[in-house]
Amino acid sequence: MMLLQPQSWIRPRGYANGVAAKGHTIFLSGMVGWDSQGKFVSNDFVGQVRQTLMNIIELLAEANAKPEHIVRMNWYVIDKDEYIAAFKDLGVIYRELIGNHYPAMTAVQVMAFIEDDAKVEIEVTAVVPD
Repeated sequence: MMLLQPQSWIRPRGYANGVAAKGHTIFLSGMVGWDSQGKFVSNDFVGQVRQTLMNIIELLAEANAKPEHIVRMNWYVIDKDEYIAAFKDLGVIYRELIGNHYPAMTAVQVMAFIEDDAKVEIEVTAVVPD
């Protein structure tokens, strides 16, 4: 995996501007903060992010992939202000579960999710090197 970072650009914090990778590609659907039985473990934004990231890690393992193989994450949130206010806590949880690996990321505020109790949904693309 190669991070795409022009020398003249300011270095982003917590994500990469772009990633180039070769290998076995894995696409995950949008994951939400529920458990294996489809029940939300928390009504709290940070708690839902923790569970969502744990779900992503578990699903990646099904393809013999690890968090460091993630090349892209798309975050969808209901409340942009709640997301921004949680940056510090999200950073701690992210580094605990994903590590110091920062793929290309997008974060978008959306109006609603199909799952009414969801506060966040994260899509992932990963590439396991050949």
